[in-house]
Amino acid sequence: MQTVMIVGAGKGGTAILKIIKETAVLDVKAMVDIDPDAQGLQLAKESGIPIGTDWRQFMDQDIDIIIEVTGNEQVFIDIREARSKNTVLIPGSVAFLIAKLLEEKEELISKFRNEAYKHDLIFNSTDDGMIVINNLNEIIVFNRSAERMTGIKRKDALGKKINEIITDSMLPRVMATRRIEANQEMTLANGLKIITTRIPMLGENNELMGAFAVFKDITEVVSLAEEITNLKDIQTMLQAIIQSSDEAISVVDENGKGILINPAYSRLTGLEEEKVIGKPATADISEGESVHMKVLQTRRAMRGVAMRVGPKRKDVIVNVAPVIVDGKLKGSVGVIHDVSEIQNLNRELNRARQIIRTLEAKYSFEDIIGTSEEMTIAIEQARLGAKTPATVLLRGESGTGKELFAHAIHNASDRKYNKFIRVNCAALSESLLESELFGYEEGAFSGAKRGGKRGLFEEADKGSIFLDEIGELTANTQAKLLRVLQEHEITRVGGTKPITIDVRIIAATNVNLEKGIADGTFREDLYYRLNRMPIHIPSLRRRKEDIPLLCSRLIQKINQEYGRNVEGVTEEAVDKLMAYNWPGNVRELDNILGRAIIFMNYNETKIEERHIPDLGANNPSPSIEISDEAQNKSLTQMVEQYEAKVIRQTLQKLDGNKTKTAKMLGLSVRNLYYKLEKYEIAKDCMQ
Repeated sequence: MQTVMIVGAGKGGTAILKIIKETAVLDVKAMVDIDPDAQGLQLAKESGIPIGTDWRQFMDQDIDIIIEVTGNEQVFIDIREARSKNTVLIPGSVAFLIAKLLEEKEELISKFRNEAYKHDLIFNSTDDGMIVINNLNEIIVFNRSAERMTGIKRKDALGKKINEIITDSMLPRVMATRRIEANQEMTLANGLKIITTRIPMLGENNELMGAFAVFKDITEVVSLAEEITNLKDIQTMLQAIIQSSDEAISVVDENGKGILINPAYSRLTGLEEEKVIGKPATADISEGESVHMKVLQTRRAMRGVAMRVGPKRKDVIVNVAPVIVDGKLKGSVGVIHDVSEIQNLNRELNRARQIIRTLEAKYSFEDIIGTSEEMTIAIEQARLGAKTPATVLLRGESGTGKELFAHAIHNASDRKYNKFIRVNCAALSESLLESELFGYEEGAFSGAKRGGKRGLFEEADKGSIFLDEIGELTANTQAKLLRVLQEHEITRVGGTKPITIDVRIIAATNVNLEKGIADGTFREDLYYRLNRMPIHIPSLRRRKEDIPLLCSRLIQKINQEYGRNVEGVTEEAVDKLMAYNWPGNVRELDNILGRAIIFMNYNETKIEERHIPDLGANNPSPSIEISDEAQNKSLTQMVEQYEAKVIRQTLQKLDGNKTKTAKMLGLSVRNLYYKLEKYEIAKDCMQ
């Protein structure tokens, strides 16, 4: 660096000193002024520059330039004569001009560096790679994104030929053709996929200055595009599923505005998209509150909400669930079910059940209601009997549930998947009952079917047959039944060939078989065959504690039959029912409850005492004065006398109507006729 001495420390010298210090292009060796208090001397002293009042004392030093700014021409002449031939003497005006030029140069350099820094900052902050080459194919710009994508360091790329760094670069071609190549896909040597735009750089006079390329990593874009494609496929599939669903579906956003419905929704509600999409969730409701809005408020699903929707006020059941993504509520989706369709399905189901029940046993032990001690014993005996192949004899008064036990025994046995045949022995005449039980051969009697007919025992093969009111069988039929029990075979009416069968017999009776044996109306050997496992079913008057449970179950059944919604029985009504002796047992209780429900108003939900008829009228209990003669009779004779009295009085009360009398007393018509004949009740009581 050249050395300089400034002569003159006034205003001009001070300005030159400041410029030289700022530009730092010269080394100031000394500053001189005849005034020791000059402004420039003080500045020089602070800067560590030697100062003085006489320029001659510094002439022996090796000074390259002397700047004279005193404005005194004689001083300029003296210095010129005294300087060496290698020292340059510059007048102050020229020195000031040079200093200003140097200052401007430094400012320009600073501005250039600042602009260059900004350009580098811009180039290096963008995610796009940028490469610029000059007209010699040399790389002059290579930003950080280009480094990242190519894997080549900037210092290794700058100044190199482009094809040395990127062998298949098309920038030379762009310079040759002078044409822009936009959005070109390319794969780099490291396998990275990019999309690039190449542009030639032309000067003001159309001279070629080079070319540059801007490129973007599209690996992530391709992956995102594939993901978007997958999402669109999924969205399309979900929309197709929703649109093709037979379930009515409604979707709202987090603000409760409709965003999606399907054709099933329109069919059910009668509302098209323009009436729902973008509208509040309440737009489709004709009666009830919006379940969508409740779900959006609580963020909890709601199910089974009844309401009416659409202009036709369609009765529906609605299930709605919130749509939550990453913990954020995005809306809710609702599925609407047509109640009328559900009701139709229920009717179809009940109809199917009724059809099935005609082919098989329809009750199980779960259908038998009772917690009393006697009923519990009967149920346990029946459960035990179901596990054995032994014949079961169900004994109990009419209406106690003997047939219910027979169903349950069959369903709990290993024969439950085979037929369960029911026969009321008192409902058919002797000849018809015999042909029904055992079948008949062709030509066995007038009117017999061609080819004959299988009997009920054959139909029940491998299953069970329930013989109700077995005490009403005639002697001839009893003999045939005894053969079935002993030999496990039957012979058709009019036939001679025995047919082997495997049938489990469940018999039931409400008469005293032991008395029938004594009277000669029932075979003793058949009795012992049937009575192998007797089960006594208690009457209702002996298990009145079961009445509340029975009422609950019977009311459920009656509600289904009559389409009512009765919830139960009041305590006062239960007390009234408990005070009655129930000669007709559970069947009579069913009758009383059904009659009460029929006469109840539809808005009443509890059977009250006033709904129950006067039970005394249904409980004929004529008193019998026991004479001295009667006191000498046995208990059996006294019971028969009382039974005859009851039948006679009931007949008289009902004007001799046998059908009503049998129903009132809980007897079959056949059994009533038997008792009328047995007790020789006068014909004037009959009709």
